[in-house]
Amino acid sequence: PGPRSYTTLRDEAVKLFNSLQQLESERDPVPLMQGVLQTCLDLPPLVDEIYCQLVKQTTEPPAPGGQGDLHYWQLLTCMSCTFLPSPPVLRFLHFHLDKTESRFPASEMAKYACFIREALGKTKGRECVPSLEEILMLMQRQEMICTVHCPGAPACSVAISSHTTAEEVAQELVSRLGLSQSPNLFALYEQSRRREQPVGSATLLADVLTRFE
Repeated sequence: PGPRSYTTLRDEAVKLFNSLQQLESERDPVPLMQGVLQTCLDLPPLVDEIYCQLVKQTTEPPAPGGQGDLHYWQLLTCMSCTFLPSPPVLRFLHFHLDKTESRFPASEMAKYACFIREALGKTKGRECVPSLEEILMLMQRQEMICTVHCPGAPACSVAISSHTTAEEVAQELVSRLGLSQSPNLFALYEQSRRREQPVGSATLLADVLTRFE
């Protein structure tokens, strides 16, 4: 049940496999990647399924390092910043990453494998799937730039990753603004036309940006 219409897990797994096949030749893979991530968020039992499918697609590819192969690695990167697989699949995934780095050192695949391993050590689960901007940044293994508007000061740009919390950003801004010795408490707020509310200290800023999108 929910805003989206789904059928059985088996049928959805087949649909996702077809999406992965389409991903290989897609000129703009970002919307398709976000769709796969959204399905996994709505149907958690499919997370392991997609991890296994992506490991299969990136094992002995016809053209290692080609566009299609890198699209799979980029989606695997987005998955690693959004979901943790079950322990057995996680062990299998680490074996796959190690093997890729060993076989293709200094390649783009090895760089993605290294990034994915580090991300898996930080990922705890997301409320929202990555925004289109976040996916673009993850495809390039780069951080996003988040703009924070501060009362009485110009807007501040802060580089954030998929794992940066509101508390971490608030602490950085307090330090930048020379308020480290202030006895006051500081927090981030998200504001829209309808409401303004504080952002929980443990909230991931990437989730907030997805809600804005």
